[in-house]
Amino acid sequence: MKFIEDITEFIFISDEPQKSDIIFIPGSSYPEMAEKAAMLWKEKYSPLILPSGKYSIKLGSFSGPMSKTDIYTGQYTTEWEFLRDVLIKNGVGESSILKEDEATNTYQNAIYSKKVTDRLKIEVKKAIICCQSFHARRCLMYYQLLYPQTEFTVCPVDTQGINSRNWHSTDEGIEKVLGELERCGHQFVDIFKSLRKKIKAIYGD
Repeated sequence: MKFIEDITEFIFISDEPQKSDIIFIPGSSYPEMAEKAAMLWKEKYSPLILPSGKYSIKLGSFSGPMSKTDIYTGQYTTEWEFLRDVLIKNGVGESSILKEDEATNTYQNAIYSKKVTDRLKIEVKKAIICCQSFHARRCLMYYQLLYPQTEFTVCPVDTQGINSRNWHSTDEGIEKVLGELERCGHQFVDIFKSLRKKIKAIYGD
């Protein structure tokens, strides 16, 4: 059905990696994004990786790894600690890993990552985002909002058994993907209104 194809095309973004200034990893309890980032780092797509995340504000603490618990066995208090350990275990040099451990949602991942790169005076002309595949559109929207002059490529990974081909065939996949579609609307209402006011103040009606 065409509308399923349209939703799939909107939500699931996947680009070929390009040489970039930095790799962003929005906070998560799944290690696959950091594993992907480590692979790209080893292939010299970027010299720096910035994992971001404290923990979900809904949970109030880091829940621990959600997959590959036999490999990643540390006592992690934040998503950043967990993702850093995944990166190191997959061969990334510690000096290449930047730190952001305050964010508790995707918007904050982008906001606080921007604060880190600004503080370190890193000019981000090109960037890679490594995220869960069904989370790709919303991640990209938030990072584009904070880095409007940056060219992004999205290099996602499939997690939780959900991908662009099968999401509509399970209850969990439907809830995840349509939940993302909904958030791409309502989470941006106030942001877009604020942007409209700023543009109006600069350029007039």
